[in-house]
Amino acid sequence: MTAWLLLLAGLCIETQPNEVTLAKIRRIYVDQLGGGQSSDQMQDMIVNAIQNTGLFTITEDREKADAILKGSGDEKVFNETHTTSDSVGLRETGSNSSSNAVRYARTAARHAISAGISDNESSRIDERRREAVASVRLVDTSGDVIWSTTEESQGAKFRGSMADVADKIARKLAEETNRARMALRRAASAENTGQ
Repeated sequence: MTAWLLLLAGLCIETQPNEVTLAKIRRIYVDQLGGGQSSDQMQDMIVNAIQNTGLFTITEDREKADAILKGSGDEKVFNETHTTSDSVGLRETGSNSSSNAVRYARTAARHAISAGISDNESSRIDERRREAVASVRLVDTSGDVIWSTTEESQGAKFRGSMADVADKIARKLAEETNRARMALRRAASAENTGQ
């Protein structure tokens, strides 16, 4: 049966095959992640984040798992440079000249005024940044992909980029698992009351 469709008091409850499978997953094996040098650390953070949801048991024994989490993840470290420059200048020049000539006497007067103000400010900020990305999928024992996601982060306020990605993955998996389990319970309840 590809989907269960039950009508109960005008309420349509439908569960998809992947929802049913996801709802039944209790034990997960987290496979070695592909990617760069930081993929081992990313794997450990994903294991920790999924374990902290309380919905799953993480196992180190692949044979005991209901599903395997596979994928890749990496963190890139780079420098970002911000340069600003502001300059203000003011210059004022004035000149006044007069001359008188009388037969045997000559008078000359000259006045000159000059002023200048200039201000220059520049700054350069080098900031070390981190950006993490992980793409994972949950595969059941028959090899079918039952759930997948891609998450990325430049870090959160109080956590690094890899920890933030791991938390996003675990949170999304928990939300979708809870939704699938709820749909399965509703379908089972509707089926029991319909008989």
